[in-house]
Order: sequence, then C-alpha cells, then structure tokens
Amino acid sequence: MKRIGSFLMLIGLLAIVLNFINYVPRVLIWIYQWGEGPAWAIKIALLIVGLTLYIVGSKKQDAPQR
Repeated sequence: MKRIGSFLMLIGLLAIVLNFINYVPRVLIWIYQWGEGPAWAIKIALLIVGLTLYIVGSKKQDAPQR
C-alpha cells in the first residue's frame, strides 16, 4: 500500500504544481471536464488518499509480526 500511496501523492502533487504553469498531466485531463472546482477537489483528494495509504502501509510494516 505504501507504493500505491506514494504514486497517488506524486500524481496529485504534480497535478497541483503543473497547474500553475498551465500544464495538465495526460492521466488527469479527464478531471477538467467537470470544471476547475471539481478538478481541484480531485487533486486534493489524490493527495489525502495517497498520504493515508502511505501512513497505513508504513504502520503495517512497523508492526511486529507474529
């Protein structure tokens, strides 16, 4: 889950940063069909879900195995 979380965070962060220079990653072109507001919500959701998966994946690895 840690790798998936990292990927989602990276995509979300890239989408936010690249938005400021008027570039949209091809993977995320579809989110702009609903307008600017929902596109921002999706980008922020990618960051939050990615961070959550990353943290959960890290805690699972740190837990002692029986």
